Amino acid sequence: MAGIRVTKVDWQRSRNGTAHHTQEYPCPELVVRRGQSFSLTLELSRALDCEETLIFTVETGPQASEALHTKAVFQTSELEQGEGWTAAKEAQMENTLTVSLASPPNAVIGRYLLSIRLSSHRKHSNRRLGEFVLLFNPWCAEDDVFLASEEERQEYVLNDSGIIFRGVEKHIRAQGWNYGQFEEDILNICLSILDQSPGHQNNPATDVSCRHDPIYVTRVISAMVNSNNDRGVVQGQWQGKYSGGTSPLHWRGSVAILQKWLKGRYKPVKYGQCWVFAGVMCTVLRCLGIATRVVSNFNSAHDTDQNLSVDKYVDSFGRTLEDLTEDSMWNFHVWNESWFARQDLGPSYNGWQVLDATPQEESEGVFRCGPASVTAIREGDVHLAHDGPFVFAEVNADYITWLWHEDESRERVYSNTKKIGRCISTKAVGSDSRVDITDLYKYPEGSRKERQVYSKAVKRLFSMEASGRRIRIRRAGGRCLWRDNLLEPATKPSIAGKFKVLEPPMLGHDLRLALCLANLTSRAQRVRVNLSGATILYTRKPVAEILHESHALRLGPQEEKRIPITISYSKYKEDLTEDKKILLAAMCLVTKGEKLLVEKDITLEDFITIKCAHPGASGEGLSPV
Repeated sequence: MAGIRVTKVDWQRSRNGTAHHTQEYPCPELVVRRGQSFSLTLELSRALDCEETLIFTVETGPQASEALHTKAVFQTSELEQGEGWTAAKEAQMENTLTVSLASPPNAVIGRYLLSIRLSSHRKHSNRRLGEFVLLFNPWCAEDDVFLASEEERQEYVLNDSGIIFRGVEKHIRAQGWNYGQFEEDILNICLSILDQSPGHQNNPATDVSCRHDPIYVTRVISAMVNSNNDRGVVQGQWQGKYSGGTSPLHWRGSVAILQKWLKGRYKPVKYGQCWVFAGVMCTVLRCLGIATRVVSNFNSAHDTDQNLSVDKYVDSFGRTLEDLTEDSMWNFHVWNESWFARQDLGPSYNGWQVLDATPQEESEGVFRCGPASVTAIREGDVHLAHDGPFVFAEVNADYITWLWHEDESRERVYSNTKKIGRCISTKAVGSDSRVDITDLYKYPEGSRKERQVYSKAVKRLFSMEASGRRIRIRRAGGRCLWRDNLLEPATKPSIAGKFKVLEPPMLGHDLRLALCLANLTSRAQRVRVNLSGATILYTRKPVAEILHESHALRLGPQEEKRIPITISYSKYKEDLTEDKKILLAAMCLVTKGEKLLVEKDITLEDFITIKCAHPGASGEGLSPV
């Protein structure tokens, strides 16, 4: 009998694409998900004899091997069985054979080569059938990335557009973002990001073998979306100057960024800030099959020394002393959450995991962050992998203000210590509305449980230090700030104050505000008020001073007074950045030594005037840009 060979292969893209929710990928090769069978139809040179066998080989990456689980050799059987790759005959009609192949739910993801060997009567025929791409599978209950809700899978895996929230706590703005994970070349680019990582460049075989693990893959992507340590996708820029590139505010989606990175032969794209990094990372992870969403945290702490507080040093006018202040509180910060099991931590920590591609601090020598279990953050388990202390501080640090004196002594100033981690937001499932998910990250601010968790987190950090893990604790004046924060609460002053906006803050107009002060006692008090104002970036880094004045006033018993403040457009227009943000500060010095710092962040609105010209129309309206 003549030998048998494969003459044609039908990848059944339509049928498999529908079954695997991959029909939107425009790739020429088949795209399927792991842990789920897919079908192929083979045309043979003649009918298959019952004694003849079909042996399949799948392999991915360089130096593929069965030992590394990057190669598998398996033959057809009547039933799908075993823990590895399997093949089963579905149907046979004369010279046509349909087979069902299935990968294990923990298979390495990536581009595979599929080959077949037909054996008959000591005659063998080998053929490369072609390539296919294997992705994570949130529809498979045995996959670590399994997500039970179909509505959430549609939103967090298949939705190719979304909303990113920015602004300030009191004025949250929604911006549309095109993730575009099904656009031309995007899947290939996402796989290239993995291949361009330092781990792959140094040891490709081992790197590919680790791609079964969503913890490993997301950690690699977190590092590769920024360009600080590698040939990453986006270069950050926070100085308000974007020559030679695109302002972060001008991007409206990930596709143009990823395509530019590929066309530029992996040269970082200029420029990005936190929402750009998060938007790109969401595209990549959804494309690879991991349920991912974008999360915005308002009043987000950047704790550089891991003492779980943001330590801000100011002068007598409330101006931030940049040389002393290493920590910061951003008006907002945007990161990602991805949904998967934590086999390294245990089932209690499964679910949403924080990932942050913005290059803020190094994690094990590389600018990346996460995955950090959201549950671990809420419970104060900051000792668990990865980067728990940094993420915990972002949402739950205490905000501590220090007045720095000329003799280099310092004094704690009363201010709102509970302003960190407000209105943590993400897009709703199935709509463009905002959902507040703050309660997933922490217990109610100031509650007994929240304070217990904070104390637990501090103790965890102390034990981490004692066990030899390196934690930087900045010292000032020879004293440890960590213990100062716990043992030296600022005295609550006998006055209260707040800024009040008298007219909507509009770009091109003067700003009109008032500082409202109230005497909380039954005795008269004298107060000196030092006012300052500066244009700032969204990271609250000052750009230029636009207000500097002092006032002395007497407050009678229980009396309230206002100090009017006007900042002319000519004063701020030259130094306003694209963020359109201004920070006001009032250092209130009570005669008997008490001190109160009042701050307010202002975002200026852009408006255009629309004049109606058609008959019967009258007047004109203002519309926000």
